[in-house]
Amino acid sequence: MQELWFRPFVWVDYRLAVLFMVIIPLILLIWVFVQKVEGMQRLLSIYWRVSSLLAITVYLMIAQYPVSFITGLIGQILIPISLWFWVDLNDEIDYQPSSPLKLIFTSWRWGVTVYSILGAIAFVPFVGCAFSETAIQTPYCQVWFEAPLMFKEYFHYNSTPAFLGFLGIVGLVIYVVYLTYFVLVKLGKQGRSAIQQ
Repeated sequence: MQELWFRPFVWVDYRLAVLFMVIIPLILLIWVFVQKVEGMQRLLSIYWRVSSLLAITVYLMIAQYPVSFITGLIGQILIPISLWFWVDLNDEIDYQPSSPLKLIFTSWRWGVTVYSILGAIAFVPFVGCAFSETAIQTPYCQVWFEAPLMFKEYFHYNSTPAFLGFLGIVGLVIYVVYLTYFVLVKLGKQGRSAIQQ
């Protein structure tokens, strides 16, 4: 594949995504459950539901589906919204006594917010890959498929890209149905409160 000046940045982006969006929140999830900090537990549960769109995107990229460029961008936009939207959780976390957990959780929250916003801005020029059959075949777009294909080799080496893409499509349909239900039904009932009514 033709060498692209931004290829190293794409790989750094994937590595940072694994660190900020998988490893650290997983450690935090275990920590907040051990410490029984309910507000942080609820916020992390919401985060994992919202960020699952990025996992779906990886499977769509394995199959090289153009829609993956749209889902990747939307995922990066929804994550910071999900971390700050809930008034009751924001207050509950702010009023937690100072502790290493609160410091690390708050630092991660701000770090993911900044990373997601910058990532979304940087990803905007590639959204055109979703709308052109010829563009998606160029190295400019193909570079985004390299890391997902490596993920496939490590974790799904016996599966075909078409099957994994099918799983991604099924996941996307479920995600869209749930998000639509949330926006049209639940959001009107509970507003910016994360506590179920």
